[in-house]
Amino acid sequence: MKKNSNRIIRINEEIKHEISAIIRNGLKDPRVDTLTSIVHVDTTPDLKFCKVHFSTLGDETKHQETLEGLKNSAGFIRRQLAQKVNLRNTPELIFVIDHSIEYGVKMSKLIDEVNHHDED
Repeated sequence: MKKNSNRIIRINEEIKHEISAIIRNGLKDPRVDTLTSIVHVDTTPDLKFCKVHFSTLGDETKHQETLEGLKNSAGFIRRQLAQKVNLRNTPELIFVIDHSIEYGVKMSKLIDEVNHHDED
């Protein structure tokens, strides 16, 4: 795995921040919950593509519904991103569901159950 340069890391953080703000404030799609959080952004070095990992509260149907809403709104989000972030190329956005937060909560519950069981 190639190490990201400081430039790409800064661009990723700025894109992550701006996409979060766009989803919270400017997105009118009812399928996308305002509590959708952008977990990680991974931009290619040539700034052609940007993989956006997001997480939202709810079950798997809610995740898929949010994914469809974000895919349909990708053009709008990209246009807003181009206005807010000064880049030569505004990357094409690819949205991906991130289950890491749910996995962390599940592991935490399992550890708590084991600790509670050991105390008894």
